[in-house]
Formats: sequence, C-alpha cells, structure tokens
Amino acid sequence: MQIGCWVRRSARARPHVEALQGVPYAELDRLAGAAAGALAGRGVRPGDRVGLLLPPGPAFAAAFWGVLRLGATAVPVSPKLAAPEVAHQTGSCVLVVDEPLPTRVLTAPDPLARDEHDAAVLLHTSGTTSTPKPVVLTLRNLLWAAQGSAAAIGHPADERWLSALPFNHVGGLSILVRSAIAGTTAEVHDGFDAERIAARLAAADGPTVISVVATTLSRLLDAGLREPPRLRAAVAGGGPIPPVLVERARAAGVPVAQTYGMTESTAMATIQRPGDPQPDAGPPLFCTRVTVADDGEILLAGPTVSRSAAGEDGVLRTGDLGRLDGDGRLTVVGRTADTIISGGENVAPAEVEAALERHPAVLEAAVLGRPDPEWGEAVVAVVVPRPGTDPSAAELREHCGSLLAGHKVPKTVELRPTPLPRTASGKLLRRALD
Repeated sequence: MQIGCWVRRSARARPHVEALQGVPYAELDRLAGAAAGALAGRGVRPGDRVGLLLPPGPAFAAAFWGVLRLGATAVPVSPKLAAPEVAHQTGSCVLVVDEPLPTRVLTAPDPLARDEHDAAVLLHTSGTTSTPKPVVLTLRNLLWAAQGSAAAIGHPADERWLSALPFNHVGGLSILVRSAIAGTTAEVHDGFDAERIAARLAAADGPTVISVVATTLSRLLDAGLREPPRLRAAVAGGGPIPPVLVERARAAGVPVAQTYGMTESTAMATIQRPGDPQPDAGPPLFCTRVTVADDGEILLAGPTVSRSAAGEDGVLRTGDLGRLDGDGRLTVVGRTADTIISGGENVAPAEVEAALERHPAVLEAAVLGRPDPEWGEAVVAVVVPRPGTDPSAAELREHCGSLLAGHKVPKTVELRPTPLPRTASGKLLRRALD
C-alpha cells in the first residue's frame, strides 16, 4: 500500500465504519476516486497544486483525497476570505475547486505511488502578526503527526473526533487525516455552534475527542456541558488555556489535554494526558524534539516539522517563548515579537493575560505594549468582563499585583463589552487592538 493512500487502506479494512458522519470509508474511497478522475479530466497532473475553496464536509474530503490520489498538492482555502485573499493564496494553483466535484466518472485512476517526502498540502499560517505565509507539509509530516498523536493519547477503534475548525487550518485538517490513517471517524461541523456541539457531546453516541481553544471551551461550559458520556479528551490548543478555565472544565467532568503546536509542526508538538492538572502544554510527542534556546525561544525538530519552515539544520525557530521543566514538560510564556520592554524589564503578554483571566469577573483578556514617555512601553490590558459583572480597573490591577511582579502589572486596564478579535482558529489578534 503506497504511502498517502490511507482512505483506500481503511476502506479495505473497515469499509462500513464512518469516515465522516454519514459517509463510510467504502463510499469515501469511491468519492475520492471519482474526484481524482474529475480532476485528471481537468488537466491536474502529479506535482500540481489544487486550491480547495470548499467548506468542511464530504465534498471537501472527497476533493482532498482525490488530489492526493493524483500525486498533486492540496491547497485548502477558507471560503470566507475576500477575493483578493483567495487570489493571493491560490496564485500557484493550476485549478481552484469551489464547488463539489462530480460523484461519478467513467474512469477513477488508481492511487499514484508516492515518496514520503512528496508535498501533500500547502497551508497558510493564521497570520496573527503578519500576512499569512505558505507552509508545505509532506506525506511524511502528516503520517508522523498522526502516529505521534495516537501514541500520546491513544486511538481506540471506536474513536469519533469532533472538529469545528476550518480545514484550511492545520488543527481541522489534521483530524481528517488522523482519522483516515487510523480508520476512525471524523465528525465534522462547519462552524462552531456551542449549543449544538454541547448536545452532541452529551449524546450516548457522542464524540470521544474534541479539539477546542480557550474561547470555544468556555462557550461549551457556558452552554451547560457536563459529564459528556463518551468524551475522553478535549484537546485544547491555539494558545495557553487559563488555569481557572481548566479547573472549571475539570469540575464539569471535561478532561482537558492542553497541547502546543503550529502549522509548521503539523499541529501538535506536545500534549498532556487527558485530565492532567498541570498548567502546561505537556511533554513532546515521541517523534518531535523540543528544546529551548538560550534566549528562551522554543525550537522544534523531527519528522513532524515542515522542511519549508525549518532552517538548514532542520530546526524550526517557532518565535514562541517557553521553558522546559525537569520532566521535559513545556510551558509557553509568549511570543518573541510580543515581548513588551517596560522600564527595561521584559514582560510576556501571555503571562499577564493568564493572571487576569484568573479573576472570576474576567471572560478574556489581551495585553499589549503601547509607547510611553516614561516607561518606553507601558503594559496595557484590554479586558472583556463576564456577563453580569462590573469589575473596576483598579480591582483588576490589584488582582494582578497579587500574582505578578510590579513591572508586569498593567499600567492601564481598558474594559470593553465585545469579544476580542481572533483568527478563525481562535488565536488572539493583538495587533488589531493597537
């Protein structure tokens, strides 16, 4: 069985198991073959790039696996982007698929034999600090990432991993790929509806794993999620999860597994055991090497790391700041580019945000530096209070002072009633608050 032909393999081994809800592997294999035939008929050849401007669902899955079956490279693009953004991200594509491909063709080509280092997908980073940049992931990257995830948190035969993340984001796409490799089910939702997803998690046949960020986890708990009967892990990424939110989830019987990763590392690089009470991102996957440079920057290496993003030495400089404890567990403390220098002291915004979000009246917080004639940069906090609360700026500054060194306490606290700006994957957009 050629590498990358995971849907065909699962279709032969587990033909009646759902690949996506309502679509068994035997049917997905047929749809992927039909998609490959349709794409070949439109001139797609091995090595070509094909844009996929489709929402999450069976049509995307068929097109994605059809592209890989031809030896081409998939370029998932969000249908929510503006036309100039779509044009920028698909400029190197020979074809852009913006509607479902035919489900029946006369000739469905057999999967092409491929090398593990062949490009499988080109994704664009979330762009929290600049224009999204392209990252190429190979078949090898996808396979090792799936194996690392399975070794860390398991992959039972009845796995049902719920994703409400877009497929142009590595966190969403990796669920589709992991499930195909293991022959298990990806339950795909087009968009996040807290009430609907909480109901699915509460069902007797509900998901066993869900991918969340801090905001979506909080909304699920607000929607009444409690003791989901089959859920064994809420894999939480997209940035540090406030300890108070982890404690709240634990009290509701939701086993959180915090993780750290990025597009360039094919999603997760570290992950906790589900239900782990530690306030960190856990140890590395068995196949990923995590170190911290002398300046505090997190470095990644191994077969999950994109060659297109790593340096000549194979090491990915993440731009994130962190520390490793004696057991090799990673704590992320911020971004190098986000570091605030106030009065000659370095301040990591994520650390101050975590302190603020421990206050019971704080729903979410963002911290940034603004020019200041006295301090060089002043630490400024933008806080969204929880509904029904009315914390004062002085109260929140005093709260921070009880947890942090004085130079880290915000000089100014701005209260706002609307949610903080975030990317589609839930990452905070600090630059939008400048």
